[in-house]
Amino acid sequence: MTKVLFLCHGNICRSPIAEFVFKDLIKGREEEFYVESKAVSSEEIGNPIYPPARAILREKKIPFNDHRATKMTAEDYDKFDYIVVMEEYNLPRLNRIIGSDYDKKVYRLLDFTDKPGDIEDPWYSGNFEKVFNQITYGCKCLLEKIEK
Repeated sequence: MTKVLFLCHGNICRSPIAEFVFKDLIKGREEEFYVESKAVSSEEIGNPIYPPARAILREKKIPFNDHRATKMTAEDYDKFDYIVVMEEYNLPRLNRIIGSDYDKKVYRLLDFTDKPGDIEDPWYSGNFEKVFNQITYGCKCLLEKIEK
């Protein structure tokens, strides 16, 4: 079983979108994967998916549940095969949680694509359509890498 953890700052926008997009991509193959999302900060713990993020998931017909933000722990590092952040900005906080990436499990989502880089935070930009498209592309490329 391949275990994937998606991370963003608060776990209310990008990482839950990535979690549910990836789960949709692996529909019918759930026994092969374990997928979750969490935050690198404590600011949004317990909060639901941000309403515009829920709206884009609904619009794109991506099923989701009553997700509540949680924060990554040091123990999570050993539980997952891929720890996927949305942007470079997430790495310093992640490193404070895990110490170091000694097993080389940490990636930015877009690093699996032919257009590496950061996924902007739609909390500030409001551009949920662009973020959804980037996340979907990144998730498809990540799945291709895992399947190889």
